[in-house]
Amino acid sequence: MSAPLVRPRNHRMIAGVCAGLAERFGMSRTTVRVLFLLSCLLPGPQFVLYLALWILMPSEGSPRASAKAW
Repeated sequence: MSAPLVRPRNHRMIAGVCAGLAERFGMSRTTVRVLFLLSCLLPGPQFVLYLALWILMPSEGSPRASAKAW
């Protein structure tokens, strides 16, 4: 079973979105952060997507995260 998509309380730089994605997909946090920064050089809604994930991804240990685990 894969890890749930949550923003971890540890290893956050800004909001924990990249760290949460890295844990979910089994990647290095640094790799995901670098990929995100490189993607910001391309045209597209990367920053808006980051903000949306910040809002939609529950924080680790929150009631919303616990409810999604079931």
